[in-house]
Amino acid sequence: MVKQNIGEELNNLIKPISVLYLSSYIPRKCGIATFTKDLTNAINMLNPSKIADIAALDNDISTSLHYPHEVKFRLYENENFDYKELAYRLKTGNNENNYDLISLQHEYGIYGKNDGEEILEFIDLMKKPIVTTLHTVLENPSANQEKILGIICNKSRFLVVMLSNAKNILVEKYGVDRNKIVVIHHGVPDFPKLEAETWKRKIKLSKYTIMSSINLISPSKGLEFAIQAVPGIVKKIPNFLYLIIGETHPVYLKKNNGNDVYRKKLKKLVKDLSIGKHVRFVNQYLSIKSLMNYVGASDFYITPYLDAQQAASGALAYGIGAGKVCISTPYLYAQEMLGKLRGILVPFKDSESVAEAVVRVMRDSKERELYETNSYLIGRTMTWNNVAHQYLHLFKYAINGYH
Repeated sequence: MVKQNIGEELNNLIKPISVLYLSSYIPRKCGIATFTKDLTNAINMLNPSKIADIAALDNDISTSLHYPHEVKFRLYENENFDYKELAYRLKTGNNENNYDLISLQHEYGIYGKNDGEEILEFIDLMKKPIVTTLHTVLENPSANQEKILGIICNKSRFLVVMLSNAKNILVEKYGVDRNKIVVIHHGVPDFPKLEAETWKRKIKLSKYTIMSSINLISPSKGLEFAIQAVPGIVKKIPNFLYLIIGETHPVYLKKNNGNDVYRKKLKKLVKDLSIGKHVRFVNQYLSIKSLMNYVGASDFYITPYLDAQQAASGALAYGIGAGKVCISTPYLYAQEMLGKLRGILVPFKDSESVAEAVVRVMRDSKERELYETNSYLIGRTMTWNNVAHQYLHLFKYAINGYH
């Protein structure tokens, strides 16, 4: 009997499942699009006979994109009919693949106007099990945001969050059953444990002490406060270089009629502070290889974000995964991930604290080694391979336990 049960369990573990992911998707320049691509790539390695299909969310900027073959459906985020049609096709089985489960990637900004209300009719019509990854969990939502998230939580078989604190908010603020909430880290590439100097040679910046920020740029990133820290750092570390890497967020550009107001503001600040030799802009949306090179080359990785409620950050996750000395403002994700001596938290909008942290750590090799070691250790649990295993097991549990 025991052997038979074990055999059945093993068969269940290797049995392929078919999942449709509802999300923004590459080549759309969006953090959730990149997340979904990385996640599905990793899950496909574990579930190769049923590779992931995508239902991609388009906005005004992305409607002309040419998607890869795995995108089987396209929805315009503000068009209610598109959601209804997709739900009908999945409900009737009128699609190429009779999906076992829907993986919903939720963020308020990708499901239409009014905080993404368009998604509600889709999930109301959907009879297949839904596992929702919540990329934002607001402790102080508007009434409409609270209503939307409450409905999504109620209709989802399981909810994935990236923080224990986000789980607590769902339980205490939204009244969600704790047993249906699973904490799975934001995934990261499998960074090899290499000294920063090895990576620096790849990008030809060997002579510098490097601090970097890598993300789609917008005012919420607070980069001006990191820039204002540079003069104080340079006084003590003359070879210091701050790299600001990434394109300006396309949604921000659209709102400003293509005028990159924020980047111009940052460049003017660099000029006014006379630190042009110590701040460099890399205006590119990086490939994964280039991103790894820049993160790996960094001595310090900083996310000086301004939104205290931010419950996930792929950018900070990469810095942690690479074992960098991470400096951050205390938004929700940073508070939890950089606790237990895994990084340094500084107050919001406090350039002096950023400068003090960088100078102090550069002078104290033991402190620096402590942060790097602790960061890299937690980063080992965040590699996409580990994250994919957790998602795949959760999906199978959701399917087998769904009635």
